[in-house]
Amino acid sequence: MTDPVVVVGGDAAGLSAASKLTREDPEREVIVFERGAWVSYAHCGIPYYVKGEVDDLTDLLSLRPEDVDDRGIDLRRRHEVTAVDTDAHTVTVEGPDGSFEQSYGNLLVATGASAVSDPIPGSELDGAFTIHGLDSAATVRAAVTPPEEFSLEALGGGSFVDAERARYYGERPAPDRVAIVGGGYVGVEMAEAFAAWDVETHLFQRSQRLLPAFGDAVAETVESHLEEMGVHLHMGTPVDRLTGTDGNVTGLVCTDGTELSIGLAVVGIGVRPNVDLLRDTPVELGDSGAVAVDEYGQTNVDEVYAAGDCAEDRHAVTGEPAWVPLGLTANRAGRAIGQTLAGTPTPVGDIAGTAVVKAFEQECGRTGIIDAEEARDAGFDPVSRTITAGSRSGYYPGNSETTVTLVADRDSGRLLGGSIVGEDRAAIRIDTVATALESGLTVAEVERLDLAYAPPFSPVWDPVLVAAKVLNGALNE
Repeated sequence: MTDPVVVVGGDAAGLSAASKLTREDPEREVIVFERGAWVSYAHCGIPYYVKGEVDDLTDLLSLRPEDVDDRGIDLRRRHEVTAVDTDAHTVTVEGPDGSFEQSYGNLLVATGASAVSDPIPGSELDGAFTIHGLDSAATVRAAVTPPEEFSLEALGGGSFVDAERARYYGERPAPDRVAIVGGGYVGVEMAEAFAAWDVETHLFQRSQRLLPAFGDAVAETVESHLEEMGVHLHMGTPVDRLTGTDGNVTGLVCTDGTELSIGLAVVGIGVRPNVDLLRDTPVELGDSGAVAVDEYGQTNVDEVYAAGDCAEDRHAVTGEPAWVPLGLTANRAGRAIGQTLAGTPTPVGDIAGTAVVKAFEQECGRTGIIDAEEARDAGFDPVSRTITAGSRSGYYPGNSETTVTLVADRDSGRLLGGSIVGEDRAAIRIDTVATALESGLTVAEVERLDLAYAPPFSPVWDPVLVAAKVLNGALNE
């Protein structure tokens, strides 16, 4: 009898692979080991749960454990894989009943990534959080809820929630002032979440720009908008440490000596791939520190695959390995590997780093290579142009300014990347740019795209087409 497919990690990539495999090959045994209680949940929905737009924590679940069981998958929660022996084709597992070894025919490592907080001393204090996982979502929402309004039932997580931890924070006074360390996705989204609770919110960013991956035009718009919404921005202000009293966070100290009294802190300075499980194996890591894989998600070791936030993928623009941990990438790669293991080799697909983020009323999108230095390092001669155009016909209600930046290679005219920001359906327009990147289009070809037009939806010249027209002119100068 064939040894089972063993999947380490029960979230996006792991359960996508397991689900696809069991659909395609119902006779194949699949075991998924998940070290926590939660499986298959929407990380990106956490700020909106903390804000209160999502009422119930379990609304963020894509699959409940019983749904996984119904698919014929052997899901074992609270089972942590602690070692891999690629010669013996076994994994060592620590479960509620002790340690045991499990053999595998194929192994998929889908261990995700973990939030980085260790560069900030004091991050271990009570009241200092990273926004990574539904347990952190529940405790942060409990912490900002006034004690007289708090109840475990209101969190909506049922038996999944760490009741003791949630109650600990829910019964404490809600903070009057919070600090967010880091101005990326988490920082911007959590600023909006805290504002909904009428909490004085301070955001500290090491560099001079928020959302650095989105470029200057997006950053300028978002910074101005956040300040209009009452968020206190501290740009170019690295945080040295969090301070506390009796084990609770009470303050923040910056490298320039700035101090701030706070009642809660969120550290959102990035994530790192969870690859420690493979440190003592022959499985190779890429330059990014994530697992190196081929176009089918297989590592350099036969029968061992990796996908999701712990693995690299091939970049659509450079053709080189890249690590961009995002939800669609994980789901898509997992599904492809499941199909491959079922007997139909399926590429996991390239990535372009396409991402969107909401900053109060501003919608932001980015894809490909935007930074000029990064483009030059990849062998391109970048040319960039930024335009502002209407989101709809000027006479139609709801028209709003939309700012688009496009970047191209001077020699070939090939589109390299782009960003967008605006209040009226701006973010979704980045999909046009992402599709052009995946297709290897030149700027001239993008300018000639036959995009839809009607006054309620777009002007005759969509903002993306206007940007392409302007950039194409610059390339021809």
